Amino acid sequence: MKSNFNSIINSDTPVLVDFFAEWCGPCKALSPILKQVKEEIGDAVKIVKIDVDKNQPLAAQFQVRGIPTMILFKNGKQVWRQSGVLQKNEIVQIVKSK
Repeated sequence: MKSNFNSIINSDTPVLVDFFAEWCGPCKALSPILKQVKEEIGDAVKIVKIDVDKNQPLAAQFQVRGIPTMILFKNGKQVWRQSGVLQKNEIVQIVKSK
């Protein structure tokens, strides 16, 4: 997963990574919000979901302590990070501003 993940985040297109877990209530609340974000801005962002239980080394690498944690990458660099649930308009604004 690690080498594949690096090739995903090294994209010209901003990549929003959602670190989540199946058992996490707020993560479940964030999922439909991310779908709405994708519907609104389409190919302007790639959204990738990473299950922290199945990808513990990756979660550790990015020091994900709480979930959901979203990290926005641009050309492989972390440009924004937030834990918790945000509303669609907030996420859209952040992606467009980076």
